[in-house]
Amino acid sequence: MTSRVSCVIPALNASPTLGAVVAGVRAALPGAFVAVIDDGSSDTTHAVATRVADAAHRFTLNRGKGAALREGFAIALREGADVVVTVDADGQHDPAFAPALVDALSNADLAIGARDRRSREMPAGRRLTNRLSAAAVAHCIGHPVADAQSGYRAIRACLLSEIRPGGDRYEFETELLILAGCRGYRITYVPVPTRYPGTVPSQFRPVRDSARIVRTLWRFGIGGRA
Repeated sequence: MTSRVSCVIPALNASPTLGAVVAGVRAALPGAFVAVIDDGSSDTTHAVATRVADAAHRFTLNRGKGAALREGFAIALREGADVVVTVDADGQHDPAFAPALVDALSNADLAIGARDRRSREMPAGRRLTNRLSAAAVAHCIGHPVADAQSGYRAIRACLLSEIRPGGDRYEFETELLILAGCRGYRITYVPVPTRYPGTVPSQFRPVRDSARIVRTLWRFGIGGRA
């Protein structure tokens, strides 16, 4: 599909990997507008972002991935994006698969990069939480969910203009998926590699962030649909 594409990259202490991620995005999506949101990093992430991105926004204090995505979406929409691709800054997402996510929007409004939970690359704890969250979100929206926790996504701007998830951390992505499904937006899944390179430590905190996601699932799945 021919669209104006923006790429939003939330980043926290990702200076070792950010440059390569942006270079990969530019190679995969020529002409895409790249916005990096530095979520209060204590390293040189913002300096790298300023050098390699089209827009580099910085939070002085850590506010969470959801807050960074919300800011990035606002920037992308102001730039006139038709499609927004979200890519993590730590190297877990192979930018070469970004065009497949964008192309999947020819028949969908939200395309999610689905990892193989059977892969040994995915830590055992993450395999379990991924499986449970996918089942819970599927219950909320009434459709099968291949990967509820993947942050590798392509999203139509019309969806982002209407859906405004709450929360500032990882529950933001879960709520966006639930709201999209409950409001009838078309969701599809694109197989992508399962990568945990370990160059930059994961910012996902299993207990704290899982609790936030569970509260979101309770609110939409058990407490009533949106």
